[in-house]
Amino acid sequence: MIYVQLFGAFFKIGLFTLGGGYAMLALIRQDIIRYGWLTPAEFVDIVGIAEMTPGPIAVNAATFVGYRSAGLAGALLATSAVVLPSLISVFIISRVWERYKTSQMVQDMFKGIRPVVVGLVGAAAIQVGASTLQVLTSLSHQGMTLLLAAATFYGVAFKKWDPIKVLAGCALIGLFIF
Repeated sequence: MIYVQLFGAFFKIGLFTLGGGYAMLALIRQDIIRYGWLTPAEFVDIVGIAEMTPGPIAVNAATFVGYRSAGLAGALLATSAVVLPSLISVFIISRVWERYKTSQMVQDMFKGIRPVVVGLVGAAAIQVGASTLQVLTSLSHQGMTLLLAAATFYGVAFKKWDPIKVLAGCALIGLFIF
């Protein structure tokens, strides 16, 4: 049963989310909590792990959730399920794109899809942020954690700091402080 749930959930996620891994996070979070595969706090950890490891965030998250829920077979199944819709879509689109890319109907569809992608990414950011804040309230170093989060946001968003260096630096800070 767990294999059917994993495949169905991650196939749906891969099929109905546009805009990449961040847009998928809202659906991933919804399904892992609904099926009880992970807690909201563990979901935040998954996002962090998926960010740090090479590869697309949705694939990394699917692999991690699948492994935690059903071992190696679950990891392979969830990963395959999340990429299968994209693989099929890219194959079909590549076959017809050159013929229809200048079509007004196709252009209008993309104009409708773009705001949805922004909304999905925003929803994922809010959900991950809310889950993180819930975790922070139980930590004894919450002031430092909030300071690190604020400094990271400011530095990456406005000062254009290198995210890899920020990640490495915050990991070192966490190692020594927490």
